[in-house]
Amino acid sequence: MTKISIITIGDELLIGQVVDTNSAWMAQELNKAGFWVNRRVAIGDDRNDILNALDEEAEGSDIILITGGLGPTADDITKPVLCEYFNTTLVINEEALENVRNIFVKILQRPLIERNLKQAEVPASCQVIQNKRGTAPGMLFEKNGKVFVSMPGVPHEMKGMMTEEIIPWISTRFGK
Repeated sequence: MTKISIITIGDELLIGQVVDTNSAWMAQELNKAGFWVNRRVAIGDDRNDILNALDEEAEGSDIILITGGLGPTADDITKPVLCEYFNTTLVINEEALENVRNIFVKILQRPLIERNLKQAEVPASCQVIQNKRGTAPGMLFEKNGKVFVSMPGVPHEMKGMMTEEIIPWISTRFGK
């Protein structure tokens, strides 16, 4: 049986400022699709905690789903930590950059500042999952036979990726 772990990242989750509805929703949807979620873990925006959680969850799961920490602010460190974990560097993804430009310039009619351009940066070794509902793309990695998927923590963005991309991909890849 394919085992799935969910890691939610954000100091706001640990201090109770935000309630983690993401992992509950993800577990329900994965269960409906016939998959078993064996662990759900919440951690803060801390490099060592993220690295440790990735290692720990990879030990007991086939798929590790991650939400949070992909924003443009200084405390959003998930992408650089993923680069460290997967031994790669950040690069600009042109499709993600076009999406960020479209959202800021055409939809929001606001200037595109340097901080927001960071949303188009992804680890070079990932498969990019474009975000149809926001600026932070999702990222899929494979390492030592395990699949890791990092998604935005914004619930409607994560739900769109899970419903339209991740669950269908997992179902095809892992036979459900």
